[in-house]
Formats: sequence, structure tokens, C-alpha cells
Amino acid sequence: MTGSVPPLAAPDDALLRLAAALRDSGYRFTTITPASHARVNGRPGNAWARTLADVFGWSRPFRPDLLPPPMFELMQRAGIAARHDEGWGEGWRSLLRLSSLDGELFLHSAFPTGQEDAVFFGPDTYRFAAAIAAHLGVRRAPLRRAVDIGCGAGPGAVLIARAHPEADVLAIDINGAALRLARINAALAGTRNVVPRRGDLLSGIEGAFDLIVANPPYLVDPAGRAYRHGGGALGAGLSEAIVAAASDRLAPGGTLLLYTGAAVVNGTDPFRAAVQAQLSGSSLAWSYREVDPDVFGEELAGGAYAEADRIAAIVLTATRPG
Repeated sequence: MTGSVPPLAAPDDALLRLAAALRDSGYRFTTITPASHARVNGRPGNAWARTLADVFGWSRPFRPDLLPPPMFELMQRAGIAARHDEGWGEGWRSLLRLSSLDGELFLHSAFPTGQEDAVFFGPDTYRFAAAIAAHLGVRRAPLRRAVDIGCGAGPGAVLIARAHPEADVLAIDINGAALRLARINAALAGTRNVVPRRGDLLSGIEGAFDLIVANPPYLVDPAGRAYRHGGGALGAGLSEAIVAAASDRLAPGGTLLLYTGAAVVNGTDPFRAAVQAQLSGSSLAWSYREVDPDVFGEELAGGAYAEADRIAAIVLTATRPG
């Protein structure tokens, strides 16, 4: 194996036990876009939580007697129960959410995600997971070693590890909060072959990989939040860096699967042009397709995207001949 996963610290063990209790209770929640989330929470009657999904999905304040006492105690031991004193008196709020994906639950940051070290999970995660599942469904080459670059909450790494329990799967991120949740989420899913490691792209990571996946931030965020800001003029800077880093680290038959976003300006996709320039002289066979032609439309109102037609969600794959 690539490495060993150390035992969970006491607060993390409490968080794992809380997540397991919610899973065993039948808890399910699908995370939607921030704009839709805000609209639903703004409806009459939704100011305070009435269900577990309200607390751990919709991030609504709650009275402590709403939860079973052992569950509230686990929240406190895990350090995710924050006091909420606005509105109708004193209450509490969960600092984390749990979202459903392919039969698993994943811990990630509560709404709204304004913190610099927020751990993202949303509609892009579901599309990323679908792209991974589609690739694994047709892959015939062996998969011995894989890495999820910028793993966030770890869904990419967990899905790969679950499908290939014999493989070594690295989950890499520069965000310590993300690595913490990725470690707990992997334990919750029972994927012991996921090893979270702090890293910037593949620097400090040795060897070649049979599968490299990434779902990087791809917007221009004026606040520079790591989970959202992709860098470059139109947010594609990190995506371009991943293509460059991964193209030399694929084993024979290995594939890079990159889910990202690309701004289209006057009918032209600058990111696709950059990818073509990067890969044109290599031996990699690559494909580039839009999986959603219009995401984050609110970004077109001004700023970096004032001249953009749209932002598309794309999946890029690049494979080294076997």
C-alpha cells in the first residue's frame, strides 16, 4: 500500500460515529447550488430546523431537543455544534453538512461556504462522480495506483477505492480541513485503501499512476477562496496546471480524468485551446466534451466574465498508450 492511515483523533472519532448514526437512521440529503439552497431556506417556515435533514443538510439552526441526546453529545464532542442566538432565541447550528452520493454519506462544510478553508460539495461533485463511474465502467486496464488531486471531501478517492479495493488510492489536498473530512469519509465508507496526504498537485508524490482524477475550482473568486478560485484570467489556471502535472505521471494505459469548468468567450473556449497546445506534442490520446453547457450563470453579470458567453462544465480525459 502507498501508506497507512493513522487512528482517528477523539473529535474525529466522534464525528465518524455521528455520521454513522445518521446513516443508520436512514438520513439522505442531496446538496444543490448555493443560490437554490438560499431560496429554499428563505421560504416561510424554514427559518428553524424541524428534521435531521434540516440540521445536517439545509444548515438551519435548531433547538437541542430536536436531536436524540447521544447525537447532540457527539456533535459537541466533535466540535461542530455552534451556538446560534439570532431570531427566535438561543439555538445551535451544525458547522458541517452531510450529503448523499451513490449510497455513501460525505461530510463537508455547512452552508454558506464563506470560509477560506471551506470544503466543497455540490452539483459539480455529482457530475464528477458520474464521470468517474462511467470511466471505471469501461476501463479494462489494471488499476493498481490512483490519485485524486484536490480531493476536497474525498468523493473521487472513495468511489475509486470502493470499486478497486486492491488499489492504492491517494487523496491529495493543500487544505487541512479537507484532508480531515476526506479521512473520516473514507473510514465511514469502509475504504481502507484511501490515504489522505497534504500536497500541491503531485509535488512530493513519487511514481506513476493508472488513474489521476481531479475536480478543481475553476472560477475567478475575488476573495481568492481556495475551494472556488481557479486562478488565471478566466479561472482555468489550476486546471491547466493539473493537465501539465498529470501528463508526465501516467503509467502505460493510465488516464487523467479532469472535471472542470471552461468559460466560452465569443464562441471560443480558451481552456480547450490551452489543452490542445499542451497535449499536441505528447503521445496521449485525449477527449474533451461538455457535460453541461451553462453553469454558474450568475457569474456572467460582470467582473472577469463580463465578456463571456457562458461557463460550461467539461470532462477531459487523456490516456497514455498501454
